[in-house]
Amino acid sequence: MGTSIDIKAADGSGSFSGYLAIPASGSGPGIVLLQEIFGVNGTIREIADYYAEEGYVVLAPDLFWRQEAGVELDYTAEDWQRAFGFYQGFDQDRGIEDIAAAIAALRSRPECSGQVGALGFCLGARLAYLTACRCDVDVAVGYYGMGIENHLDEAASIRGRLVLHFAEQDEYCPAAARQDIEAALDQRDNVELYRYPGVDHAFARPRSEHYHKPSALMAHQRSVAAFRQAMGPHYDLSALWDKHCEYEFSTRNVDDTMATMVAEPYVNHIPTLTGGVGYRELYRFYKHHFVDSNPDDTTLIPLSRTVGATQIVDELLFCFTHDREIDWLLPGIAPTGNYVEIPLVAIVKFRGDKLYHEHIYWDQASLLVQVGVLDPAGLPVAGRETAAKLLDETLPSNALMPTWADSANR
Repeated sequence: MGTSIDIKAADGSGSFSGYLAIPASGSGPGIVLLQEIFGVNGTIREIADYYAEEGYVVLAPDLFWRQEAGVELDYTAEDWQRAFGFYQGFDQDRGIEDIAAAIAALRSRPECSGQVGALGFCLGARLAYLTACRCDVDVAVGYYGMGIENHLDEAASIRGRLVLHFAEQDEYCPAAARQDIEAALDQRDNVELYRYPGVDHAFARPRSEHYHKPSALMAHQRSVAAFRQAMGPHYDLSALWDKHCEYEFSTRNVDDTMATMVAEPYVNHIPTLTGGVGYRELYRFYKHHFVDSNPDDTTLIPLSRTVGATQIVDELLFCFTHDREIDWLLPGIAPTGNYVEIPLVAIVKFRGDKLYHEHIYWDQASLLVQVGVLDPAGLPVAGRETAAKLLDETLPSNALMPTWADSANR
């Protein structure tokens, strides 16, 4: 997705390269992406492309250029040694000056809307913190930074928003360092500090031995939320989701449905493990097992919607007559002709203005009771009552609890 550009050093000593990734829209707020100790390698370029999908113009400058231009290391033992050598030889103050030059270069580009943030990992996280202190950025985000505690005297200079993610088991930023950072920054209105229990350094790098997907996903959501709040771009996620559902359930057009999604999306219907991962498998699923498998009287009744910076949570009733086999919902169950109402929750994640994934939840036991293939007698399950109580909270509670009556006079 990206290209290489030249950035002029502010001190007149030459120029250095930067990897530039531009969103599909062609423009957006800017992010200067600050490298780990391994240089602008494949991981950094992938992160740049990822944030370009989120709607940002991303520039990853080569910060080791004063030692050696084009450093791009892997994570082998040999490259680790080389990386630490570059880290030890890095002139941090000159590095911040180069970051300021990259910010200026990014702001001057026609693709950049003017606002610029910083995002850094490892060494880059400390540089993101110092960038917030010394440079003109709207927001700075750092992952598992090391050495920030040695520069807390500069915190008073932070003008924009600062978000820092810490790994609880990080040997490069131990508990004592985190305590110093928290004591200095935690009460500032423009600072967010997050600690991820049980994880180690590089928990957000997919090929790291310490990669922890739940923490990485949570941290990414918080990071994008900070960027969105400080500088946009702002998308009407509600309208995008409604249009996607229109193509699924009303016009029933698979190509239009897929056009609302990223290049490699996925859908997971949690109770039945149905859906698809990647464009080809999801297209196949929608085409042959979903869009035309839903009964003609299928109705979605919305009850609530929560819209965040990167995702939507929809609570609704899913209603239909079971007049055909519904592969994705009741796989292998022949039509019963029964009318069904089930509560359903959809958690829909976006990248920029495209759907990235859907996690769909419902009570499969209630569904099986309603179509008559599960006898609820003696089981703590309910049928259509689950939907009825969502609409009328005064209906009886705790009827499935044999001990409920025992507590009446306690």
